[in-house]
Amino acid sequence: MKVLVTGHQGFIGAVMVPTLLNAGHDVVGLDTELYADCPFGSASEPDIASIRADIRDVSVDELSGFDAVVHLAALSNDPLGDLDAELTYDINDHATVRLARLARSAGVGRFLFSSSCSNYGAAGDTLLDEDAPFNPVTPYGESKVRAEGGLLELANDEFSPVLLRSATAYGVSSRLRCDVVLNNLTAWAVATGKVMLKSDGTPWRPIVHIEDICRAFLAALEAPRDAVHAQAFNVVRPGENYRISELAAIVEETVPGCAIEFAGSSGPDARNYRVDSSRIAAALPAFQPTWTARDGARELYEAFCENPITLDDIEGWRYRRIGQINKLLGNQRLTPDLRWKP
Repeated sequence: MKVLVTGHQGFIGAVMVPTLLNAGHDVVGLDTELYADCPFGSASEPDIASIRADIRDVSVDELSGFDAVVHLAALSNDPLGDLDAELTYDINDHATVRLARLARSAGVGRFLFSSSCSNYGAAGDTLLDEDAPFNPVTPYGESKVRAEGGLLELANDEFSPVLLRSATAYGVSSRLRCDVVLNNLTAWAVATGKVMLKSDGTPWRPIVHIEDICRAFLAALEAPRDAVHAQAFNVVRPGENYRISELAAIVEETVPGCAIEFAGSSGPDARNYRVDSSRIAAALPAFQPTWTARDGARELYEAFCENPITLDDIEGWRYRRIGQINKLLGNQRLTPDLRWKP
């Protein structure tokens, strides 16, 4: 299959591309390259054809000839969403639906959307399946909810949107992020000896390794149309719902000599949800997730030992998406709507 991967130079995209290539697919990337100067480690990335473009500016001609689109590109977390809520809706919702509409016009048959379990927002202790009500508490979560609705309206006999609601991602990538919970806790532990909790640790959070996210996308890409057409799937391994305090304890057990510490302003986090993975297991038997939080903490610890990381890296621009965006804005390399200046 010929597949376009948007956001191919991002945290997940850097792992998605080799996953699809190894499965025999012809992959082209599309990225605006906001994080081009944020590499981690020494691993080389596959040399593939790519388009340097903002998803808001993609043309129908650029989508012609593809069998599928794997749409990862977005303002990718809550701090970025809080930067400008309307900009978040513009990119994560309006541009996503526009891209899908153009893809349908270009004859693309399948559109795999990287949605999020953040859609469920403040949900409490109940285990949620894909039919649970949405209760997003941030512009990021709301933008994903809106985009899902717009994509489903485009579904027809020739065009299949598939909504992959990933749990909170973690793991090692050549485009590392330290603004996701397990990566952040482990990075802090290695750099400072503190497993720093910035909330009271009580909220639930499902988590999933980026390699398992990529396995889910691959399974959805290759599945029979009837198994995935206009469907939503929670992307998580069974049993991988944790309280934040439980993740902190795993990191404390993994990184020698560290201890859990609460930030002075730590309080409850409004985001609190647990999700069920029964639907994806039944519909996509090829999806066989392999990672647990404990395995991920060990992988991250070893990566940070091999590639030393500092607190400035964690809380600055290199591995924190809002930090990089603010740096580019401060250096006047981006317009206020996050397009590159000429």
